Amino acid sequence: MAGAALLLAVLLVISTGCTGAEQSGEGTGQGPDDAGYRTVVDSRGVAVQVPEKIERVVTVSDGMIEGTMTYLGTQDTIVGVGSSCLQRNFDYEFPTIHGESYWYRDGMNPVTYLNRRIMELPRIAESGAAINYESLVSLDPDVVILRVGSCTARHIDDESVTKTISTIESLGIPLVVVYGPPAFKDPDLTKISDEIMIIGQVFGKEANASKLAGYLEEQVSLIDERTRDIPLDEQPRVLILGLSPTARNAGGAGQVFGLDTIESYFIEEIAHAQNAFAEPGYFKTVSAEQILSIDPDVIVLCTANGYHPPEELYSAPYYQNLQELKAVKNRKVVAWPWTPCNCAKRLEYPIDVMVIAKAAYPERFADIELSEWLLNFYKNVYAVDDETAKALRSAQWMDWCVETCPSCG
Repeated sequence: MAGAALLLAVLLVISTGCTGAEQSGEGTGQGPDDAGYRTVVDSRGVAVQVPEKIERVVTVSDGMIEGTMTYLGTQDTIVGVGSSCLQRNFDYEFPTIHGESYWYRDGMNPVTYLNRRIMELPRIAESGAAINYESLVSLDPDVVILRVGSCTARHIDDESVTKTISTIESLGIPLVVVYGPPAFKDPDLTKISDEIMIIGQVFGKEANASKLAGYLEEQVSLIDERTRDIPLDEQPRVLILGLSPTARNAGGAGQVFGLDTIESYFIEEIAHAQNAFAEPGYFKTVSAEQILSIDPDVIVLCTANGYHPPEELYSAPYYQNLQELKAVKNRKVVAWPWTPCNCAKRLEYPIDVMVIAKAAYPERFADIELSEWLLNFYKNVYAVDDETAKALRSAQWMDWCVETCPSCG
């Protein structure tokens, strides 16, 4: 039995402390000549031999790989996942100074909403934790697809990541590695398109993958084209702010994204505004005093240990010390979709960019009604009908934008 042989191999690897073996054909593009295999060159530049007929896939990702597979129609081959963020519903509640509470229930990753079976699949790892190799082997996968740069495997040079890669390869399991934007010193969106194309090659669906990557690029290109001529001195200052309870418990007011992040790339290189937090740092905790001194023109709220709608910043009692912020007084606070474990961005990244652009330059995007644009986005990316697109918008807690256009509901 193939599964029993692999299980014996993993036990030998663990008992001897071996961290991996050299992959056949690494760096050369050469591998087994047996009929029924195809060669995929992954983000490392490694030529990986994968079966032409793939029936069992284990993914180590936070939704990017699984989302691409959903578009390609290969999601039913997933037999195991590497992130708990794909297998949970999320609720969030916050109080207001008006004596009432806001509840947000059943937030969900779009991939999970569309593929409920993922909730029941075996999980071989927790976010940030080591892979359970015995569980992996017991699933007898035809291929493992792992995303570096995700919350599960953050950095290329992390010892845990290199050990994971070498151990899986030593077991003889075909391993395809893709690099998300945070895996690079200078992140940009071409990296996400590269990931999509590699995943398409795994399943022999390069044309479909190219269409998906092209559609996502078109959405952000529209934003770039409309804003690229704006002089620096006319660009608003945008702050991506996470209203994290963890930050508050540590004495801060929230968490922000510095100049060396993909979030800053969205602001400055695509929407052509300015990142109000003009320092390096990823999810850096800042105090209320620091936020007041920054005083951005626009605030975009992101997922940060909970979903955070604009109303929380406006009316939660613990944020009344921020009411003098320019963005708060001018009601220039918006929110991104509910995206837990979104360290490296997923297929929904154009939504993030569009939210920034519309908030920063409402007059330049007056013809785009965000609530309707979102429905079209979900229809194009996931091939769903209007009813399902609306359900996805709700599962991502983006119905706040319907309030500004009641007829768009």
